[in-house]
Parts: sequence; structure tokens; C-alpha cells
Amino acid sequence: MRTFLIIAGFISLPWIGYAQQHTVSLDSSRKAALAYSIAIKNGQINLLSADAGLKSAKSNYLPGVSGFGAALYGFKDIIPSIPDVLDNGINNIYIAGVTASQSIYAGGRVKAGNELAALKIDAQKILLNQSTDSVLLLTEQKYWNIVNLQEQHKTITANEALLNGLLKMQGDMLAAGLIPRNEMLKVKVQLSQLMVTKSRLNNNRMLALFDFSIYTSIPYDSLMIMADTINKSIVPSLPDGIPDTSLIQLNSFRLLTLQVKSSLLQTQLTRGEGRPSFSLGLSASQTGSFNGAFGSSFVPIAFGTLSIPISEGLWGGNKHKIRQRKLEEQTANNNLQDGKNYLQLGILQHWYNLKDALTQINYAKDNLDQATENLKVNQDNYKAGLTNVNDVLDAQALYQQAEVTLNAAFTDFQIRKTYYDFSVGKIAEGRK
Repeated sequence: MRTFLIIAGFISLPWIGYAQQHTVSLDSSRKAALAYSIAIKNGQINLLSADAGLKSAKSNYLPGVSGFGAALYGFKDIIPSIPDVLDNGINNIYIAGVTASQSIYAGGRVKAGNELAALKIDAQKILLNQSTDSVLLLTEQKYWNIVNLQEQHKTITANEALLNGLLKMQGDMLAAGLIPRNEMLKVKVQLSQLMVTKSRLNNNRMLALFDFSIYTSIPYDSLMIMADTINKSIVPSLPDGIPDTSLIQLNSFRLLTLQVKSSLLQTQLTRGEGRPSFSLGLSASQTGSFNGAFGSSFVPIAFGTLSIPISEGLWGGNKHKIRQRKLEEQTANNNLQDGKNYLQLGILQHWYNLKDALTQINYAKDNLDQATENLKVNQDNYKAGLTNVNDVLDAQALYQQAEVTLNAAFTDFQIRKTYYDFSVGKIAEGRK
């Protein structure tokens, strides 16, 4: 229903008016996406499930208590009367009791099982953090994409005003007989092309807003704008002096480490299956007859059990299971080292992508400065009759493209910084 309303609002956009702009900050976008994410909600459920598993494993430290009871009733005497021994025959009998047993040693399986259950909680916490980081990564991508579209809209609007100003000046020059009419037509053609670009840009922005609203659950509004803007006078800086390849805060690395620990505990569980187990217990029962045919008796019993799996360690399957588990331990360690290398390589890649984006900003700034100066010179020359309108239009196109490139370079830096923060496990910390 919610999606339908958003779509309906999107379709009816041309007929709806809004009183004022709706400004959305990056921080509020992150919070809204985190609160709405189904992946995060499922991760929280999985964490609760792992916690229940740990509590279940801890119950193995406690004694097991069970009750039992049985009753027999015969339509004839089950045991007939015996003179001088049993005056009345017995046609019913009951027995009821309770048994409690406590494992003293189970080959280390109880301890290993509890550690494994605790490890699953740690793993679910890491997976939940991974879901959080992924949601933040995608949210910031969508946010900065809209910022870029906003800046491009400003550029198009500024160039529209520039061409309209040129048309006005040409109108005066045409009236004075200083230029032919076809020069105005050239400007109008370029202005028409600019309007096509502006229309396409507006459509892309509406689609981006719609996508952003669906992902973050922030209500769709055609006048929604992102709070961040591009300050072209300030060049951003790299977040760290050198790439952070320590992997300390990286959830993927921590998960690989837990997989190694989990493999070790699985081996301990398998080894415990071939070890002796010992337990102590106490049983108490009450036996009697419902009609008092014989006296009831209370019988307490203490017992101990010892189980020694002899064949399992010699020719049984446990010996081969342990070997299999040891091989899986080697696989987990290999995966840890391989994963560590790839994670560090990914960090370096995002770091150099970030440096490249910074270089692009510097070149784009220089290019814009030159395009701005070139446009000013051609405008002045045109006013003085030293050049034709084609040179002005070429200079305007170069200026427009230079500004578009600089806008894209700034927002590309922000997106690449998001990827770098994600790769080193710092995206949840937010923007500094």
C-alpha cells in the first residue's frame, strides 16, 4: 500500500504543488535507512535465536530430572490370594518415582558445545554489523548521487541564464543592425539543447528521489533536497595519512577468525564422542496398590554410569571423523590467510581510487578556471565585435562541461570515501 501511494504521488507529480522544499541531511538518511532495513531486522532476530541457543547449551551443566509412573489394573486378580501370606488377591499395582542425573565428564563436549554456542552469538553480532554497514554504504551512494544531480541542475540553470542573457544582448544588437538574424538562431538552438538536457536531468532526479525514498522509508516529495552542497573553493583531503590495512575493525576479517575458532571447537566435539563419559544420579520410587492389598514401599537408589567407547577410537567412525575435522581446520586457516590478503588488497584499491578522485578534482578545478576565463574573453570580444557567436557558444559549452565535470568529481570523491570507510570498517562511525 505504501509503495502504491508513492507511485501514485510520483505519477501525479505534474498536478501537485508543494509549499516549500523538504531538506534531508545525510545523518537523518542513515538513521531512517537503518530503522527501516529488513536485513537488519532479520539480523536482530537471528541474534535472539543465537542467544536462545546459548541458554539451551548452558542447561547441559544442570542435572537432568525426569519423573516416571505406571499402573496396572486387572479385571481378575493378577496375583491370587495365598493363605497365610496374602489374604486378598492383587488386581492393581502402581509405581511412581523421580530420577535425577548429573554428567560429571562427557569428554569435553559440554564445554565445547557452550563455547560454540557463544561463538554463534559473536558471529551473529558481526553479521548484523555487516548488514548495518551495507545499508549505510548504499544509503550514502544514493544520497551523494542526488547531491550530484542537484549540483548539475544548478549548473544547467546558470548556463540557461547565460544563454538568455546572450539572447537579450543579441536582440539589442539585431535592432541596431549589428548582427544578422541567423546568429540569434544559433543561440536559440543551443538553448533548446540545454532545455532537453535540463528535462532529462529533472527526470533522473525524480527517479533518484523515488529510489531513495523506497530504500530509506523517508516519504517521497518532489521538492526533497539533500542538505549537502558542493563548495568548489575547498578541496577535500584524504581521511588517513596512509591506508589503514590493520583489519582490526573489519567485520569480514573478524568473521573469518571466528570460523577458525569454530572449526577448532567442532574438532573438540568430535573428539569428545570417542572419550569416556561418567555421570552420577539418584532415583526414588514409590510402589503400592490402590486398594491397599499390600503395603507400599519407598525405594531410594543412588547410581553411577561409566561409558567407554572402545571401538570408536580403534576401528569405528570417530577416528576418521577427527581426521576429517583436522583437514577442515586447515581449510579454515587457509581461508583466513587468503581472505586477509584480499581484504587488504581491497582496502588499497579503494585508497588509490580515493587518491585518484582527489587528483580529478584538482584537474577539474584548473579546467573550470580556464573555461571560465575563456568564456569571459569570448563574451567581451563578441560585445566588441571582434569574434562571432560560434566562439561564444563553444566557450559556453566548454564552461558548462567543465562545471559538470567538477561537480561529478566532488561527489565521486564522497562516494569513493564511503567505499573506503566501508572497506576499513569505519562507515558506521559517520562523517567527521
